[in-house]
Amino acid sequence: MKSDALRARLSLVQWLSPAFPIGAFAYSSGLETAVAEGAVGSAAELELWLDGVLRFGSGRQDAALLCAAMAPDADLAGLSALARALAPSAERLKETEEQGDAFARTVTGATGVECIPAPLPVALGAAAAQLGADAQEVAALYLQAFAGTLVSAAIRLVPLGQTEGQRVIARLQGTILAIAAAAPGTDPAAIGSAAFGADLASAAHETLQPRLFLT
Repeated sequence: MKSDALRARLSLVQWLSPAFPIGAFAYSSGLETAVAEGAVGSAAELELWLDGVLRFGSGRQDAALLCAAMAPDADLAGLSALARALAPSAERLKETEEQGDAFARTVTGATGVECIPAPLPVALGAAAAQLGADAQEVAALYLQAFAGTLVSAAIRLVPLGQTEGQRVIARLQGTILAIAAAAPGTDPAAIGSAAFGADLASAAHETLQPRLFLT
């Protein structure tokens, strides 16, 4: 692997690491509601939930937005507005905006790569484009990190064992790769969501008590 490509990959891994300070650990994307209501109570149910979110919900949606933001002629303001409009609840909007703003501040401050405050997939896509990274690879790494964050939440909520959680992530690789392969070139006008259970869980989380997560 050429040194420039390796450097770009290292930057991506750093940006998508749980240690990167965007506060991802504090958000569950409605998963906390699903656990509280009994929809997710085992590794198998978690895998089914995450597969649906990735295939039909915010996973596919964010991957397409991210890849669109990496295009040379990307309308970042327009994509940011679209990302906000696609958020199905106030909490999902809060999640993508707060993480995106924290991502932009940290990338700019720590690396010197210019990064605009925007919803997370748009901010990440715009920054990754400056690395010359491959859009499909960035989308796959993003989806893997997203799944990992929710598995980490489930380990605390269900609870699940660490090994069980890692098995779930490993079994989702096929889904992640398929979504990442389809994301580049998606017409922004065609981006949407059909994960109604996850969307309703996110909306219901606004009044869930007690709760551990912000969303």
